[in-house]
Amino acid sequence: MASVERPDPGGVLPFFVYGTLRPGEVNHDLFLRGRTAAEEPALLADTALYEGPGYPYAVERPGSVIVGELVHPAPEAYGDLLVALDRLEEYVGPGSPRNVYDRVARETLRPDGSWVRAWVYLAAPPLARRLTESGRPIPGGDWLGRPGGARWGARRRGARQDPKETA
Repeated sequence: MASVERPDPGGVLPFFVYGTLRPGEVNHDLFLRGRTAAEEPALLADTALYEGPGYPYAVERPGSVIVGELVHPAPEAYGDLLVALDRLEEYVGPGSPRNVYDRVARETLRPDGSWVRAWVYLAAPPLARRLTESGRPIPGGDWLGRPGGARWGARRRGARQDPKETA
């Protein structure tokens, strides 16, 4: 299991969101609207996206990439937002067997080729094992681009590149 890191008291990490927390999705409006300073497209390398019951799960998988948004919380909203997202994602704490997702710090890639460390919620190990054994991967790693999902805008299509080629 990946270790879960706590933010440095002197700073905060943005969040990489890839499912219902993305702009235009229901949880973005419920949890993020009015609490962010900036949002931008980003990619997360070595991670695959799997279908869940109404929402996706990210699972570590070398060579795969998922598409999402890098959400920079407003400084005054960060503490409350961290608590709210942990509750939403059923993250209890490091290594808890009750976790549905684990919150981990990972490097994300911006369209300009720069890397930004961000919090991301990955499926907890028992669930990740089940998904990799018998789950349905989302082709292209894009929750909004799945059949029946919203389509990406033209500016985002340009961000779909292999993160390793731009490093």
